[in-house]
Amino acid sequence: MDSLKITGGHSLNGTIPISGAKNSALKLMAACLLTREPLTLTNMPNLADTRFLSQLLASLGVEVYWPKGDSECRLNAAELTSTIAPYDQVRKMRASFNVLGPMLAREGHATVSLPGGCAIGARPVDLHLQALEAMGADLKVEAGYVKAAAIHGLKGAKIVFPFVSVGATEHAMLAATLAKGTTVLENAAREPEIADLANCLNAMGANISGAGTATVQIEGVEALNGATHAVMADRIEAGTYAMAAAAAGGDVTLQGAPVGALGAMIDALQRSGVAVEADEAAATIRVQRNGSALKAVNVNTQPHPGFPTDLQAQFMALMSIADGTSVIRENIFENRFMHAPELSRLGADIQVRGKEAIVKGVEQLRGAPVMATDLRASVSLVIAALAAEGETQVNRIYHLDRGFERLEEKLSGCGAEIQRVDGE
Repeated sequence: MDSLKITGGHSLNGTIPISGAKNSALKLMAACLLTREPLTLTNMPNLADTRFLSQLLASLGVEVYWPKGDSECRLNAAELTSTIAPYDQVRKMRASFNVLGPMLAREGHATVSLPGGCAIGARPVDLHLQALEAMGADLKVEAGYVKAAAIHGLKGAKIVFPFVSVGATEHAMLAATLAKGTTVLENAAREPEIADLANCLNAMGANISGAGTATVQIEGVEALNGATHAVMADRIEAGTYAMAAAAAGGDVTLQGAPVGALGAMIDALQRSGVAVEADEAAATIRVQRNGSALKAVNVNTQPHPGFPTDLQAQFMALMSIADGTSVIRENIFENRFMHAPELSRLGADIQVRGKEAIVKGVEQLRGAPVMATDLRASVSLVIAALAAEGETQVNRIYHLDRGFERLEEKLSGCGAEIQRVDGE
């Protein structure tokens, strides 16, 4: 397996372009199943996850035109040759499960494997299935597969989520676009990616209002058309590079950043003593830290607009070199502190107690071999390595390739000493 070798102690200076959002692109790709006309997605991130999903869509009969390295992807689902998404495909990535609702809405039946994905907690799909059942689907879980049918089509329904779920909100929105009547989602997730999905679906002829608020209303339509849609910028990638610049020191401008979606992250960085200049009109965030000490800051992960769980690991890496003690509480996923022992190998002082991690800042981290356990954990190790003394080898970086496009190129372009080492 490939690994990264990073020699720390080099400040970062320059500009980093922000790619399209992985978490949005995956659901936008699934939307192609709702129409017989082509869907063109621009600003597409070239990632292992998006490429995996393109392979799954192709296996269902979707014509995929997406040259290697290109940021424009054309998906044409004029005729589906299969409504079965097998385990070997869906297990690679949890978001693949979201093909169920669109195929069910369009074809009246679908069989999809229960999902796999990162080992960061159970993350069941109960709310997804409950939403589809509320719209009239007959569901049966058998031998690890969900078999769904709605012979007479899905019907509009009022769906009240018992807790906020991004995936279930998106999945219900996708399915409800072709349902007969009105669907109302209460206690819906408010993440920016949901608004991005709604914008794309509306461009395809859907009638969705309220996306990005706690109440989303979908008026079902008979058919959707094709469209061209630009994937929103990746707020998690932007937040990650902001924390990398804060940890290593220097002066970095993030170009094409979704400033309005990063308020909680910007606030946390500013409270830690990092200079942050955000310009929403220009879509830039400038992060500066030149010799000043970092201050310990407590954070609680929350659904948007709170502090994102997908930036928790990166912020822990930053707090490991801050003055004082910070408490990081994870409220979204259980078992999402697996990066703590690996950060400790670099000299971090972290104690995990249930949902809380107590991080006592140390004066200096030191390089060591470490192992990535999931996508966000892996990049937290990169951030720590940039600030550490000496060389760090980050192993199992296939996790990184799932969510970060051209990471080594973007960091080395700002002065980081980082290189990929081919595995045996």
